[in-house]
Amino acid sequence: MIEARGLARTFRTRGRTVEAVQGVDLDVAPGELVGFLGPNGAGKTTTLRMLTTLLTPTAGQATVAGCDLATDPIGVRRRIGYVAQNGGGTPESKVIEELHLQARLYGLSKADAQARSAVLAAQLDLAGLDQRQVKTLSGGQRRRLDVALGLVHDPKLVFLDEPTAALDPQSRANLWEHIRALRAEHGTTVFLTTHYLDEADALCDRVLVIDNGTIVAQGTPESLKARVSGDLVAVGVPAAEVELTTGIAARIAGASEVTARGATVEFRVPRGDLALPDLLRALDAAGIGTTSLQVQRPTLDDVFLTLTGRSLRDAELGSEPAAPIDQRQEAGVVA
Repeated sequence: MIEARGLARTFRTRGRTVEAVQGVDLDVAPGELVGFLGPNGAGKTTTLRMLTTLLTPTAGQATVAGCDLATDPIGVRRRIGYVAQNGGGTPESKVIEELHLQARLYGLSKADAQARSAVLAAQLDLAGLDQRQVKTLSGGQRRRLDVALGLVHDPKLVFLDEPTAALDPQSRANLWEHIRALRAEHGTTVFLTTHYLDEADALCDRVLVIDNGTIVAQGTPESLKARVSGDLVAVGVPAAEVELTTGIAARIAGASEVTARGATVEFRVPRGDLALPDLLRALDAAGIGTTSLQVQRPTLDDVFLTLTGRSLRDAELGSEPAAPIDQRQEAGVVA
């Protein structure tokens, strides 16, 4: 459904050249739900803009939904759905008006536009909201409308850019179910960008991790987490016993990365559940009482930390450079 080779984009900004995306290769099969994961400034949005024809690549080539990105951008737009991060509804318009207009812009007849709008309203829990103005909707309702607008022409491939950004936990969980249903019930291929680790873990068949404009890892969430050297065990002890506890932890079978953080000793082992009995017996024999004990499975953030030496949650990272206005508009409107 998507095949890209050497996709790259550079910007000139403030007198310097920024390589926002540097030779990305990616493949997405029909029916996959793929997450594109990375911190702010990693190249996610720039890659998405290129794949949706909103930004012309500096180098490389791609086929999207069976159409060549460079020679047939109109064909790409006809075959994809795109849900932008900031949404696309007109605040003063009614929900039903937005759906009908979007459907007619894609060439549906009046009758087909009405029928398709009714189906989507039911599927995305918008029934009963058709006469409401967009600006009166809650965050979750507005986001579901954005998804409906991107699906009104029944595309087989839909791009979702940060679909749950700024939503409350209940709205996020609700939208997750709708995204799962797109693939499970309708066979829609979903390409989803996010920086939420739990979102990628919960939703995606496969994850692509991008950093500094290049893909640094890809695979299923479980296969990526298997790259991290085991479970993290954290044991809290009295401050006077930290040094002795560190020595005991280092002798546990398979233990690695043994560190002390204040009154907590941390280490990794292949199976935390199997290591705990040995650890507790050794601490008891040494007369050391524990104040806390925790075993944590590897996370996608641990994967990123292992690969790059920094966290996906790094708040100090800057944003990607904005595309010049003429290039942002060169592709026209994408639903």
